Amino acid sequence: MSTTLIVLIVIAAIVVLAVMLFMGRRRQEAQREERREEATEHRTAAERKARQAEQARLAAEEEAERAREREQEARALQRQADEVDPDVDVDRDADEVDEPRRT
Repeated sequence: MSTTLIVLIVIAAIVVLAVMLFMGRRRQEAQREERREEATEHRTAAERKARQAEQARLAAEEEAERAREREQEARALQRQADEVDPDVDVDRDADEVDEPRRT
């Protein structure tokens, strides 16, 4: 083999290796970009879920507050009924209601 042919083969091998290296790096960068996009999608979904969870928590707290208010109203109505009912003794000092008297 001539020296020129050997040099051309070596140069061709170097060029092929350089192209392969370049393509490998481009592929790695493309994969990184895909992972970045996927991570962004996951973050967006996580933020959306967090907002939904916060809204659900606030709604639950509001519902619990309404339930407490209804319970207080029910107790107030029960006290009024006990005060009006002649068969119930109401201990006004302790604000407790005794069992109804049996007549």
